[in-house]
Amino acid sequence: MSRPVSRDDRLNRDADEPLWMQLATILREVIKDGLLRPDQALPSESELIDRFGVSRTVVREALAELVRRGLIYKIRAKGSFVAPVSPDLSFIGSTLGSSDDLTASGRTSSTHVLEQEAGRANTDEAAALNIPAGSDVVRLRRLRSVDGKPWLLVHTTLPRALFPGVLRANLENHSLYDHLRRHYGVSPSGADRWLQAVIPEPEEAELLQLEPGIPVLRIESVAWDATDTRFEYYRALHRSDESRFYVGIR
Repeated sequence: MSRPVSRDDRLNRDADEPLWMQLATILREVIKDGLLRPDQALPSESELIDRFGVSRTVVREALAELVRRGLIYKIRAKGSFVAPVSPDLSFIGSTLGSSDDLTASGRTSSTHVLEQEAGRANTDEAAALNIPAGSDVVRLRRLRSVDGKPWLLVHTTLPRALFPGVLRANLENHSLYDHLRRHYGVSPSGADRWLQAVIPEPEEAELLQLEPGIPVLRIESVAWDATDTRFEYYRALHRSDESRFYVGIR
């Protein structure tokens, strides 16, 4: 910790609040004030024990609370470190696409098209889009990166009858929603989304630059336009270590 212990930093052993909670509050304020920077190491457990005159159990409970809050992370045999600030992304609870939401948050994103091909709707796609099985569809597979790091792997299915010519569209580093709005007059007016934690397949983990076995957030979505026509079905794998989602309830 870069500042000396002040009177306000000392633990109150006569207070009703447990010592571990008081210590967690002190460390949280130090991080909040910017006295410890992202990825900077916290004092070791032994240093905190000596500095605050508490047991190892108290220190470990305080650090565990900060981990639960997403304020620090631990590396085995190295210690505890301040977690980078995760941006709040809201597209899960809105009709914004992820590209538009990232732009609004001030981050730099790029999109690489891995696949863009015609096909026939399978049972899941047909049910999601409310079209007969075997209908003509366009499938897109895209990898979105944020600030140069792989972030989102998306499989999108569009009814080909609604978007003639989309198979030839240049979607490299372009927003799909912006393209559909400009060229077809289609914008989402609502969507259903489902979230689930999953372990990605090895090839998917490699694309997202994740170690095998690291979980990701799977997002499944069906979007419809102002006429209640379902026009998009997507399945996405999202790295959950780089951001957090915000959903407001009013």
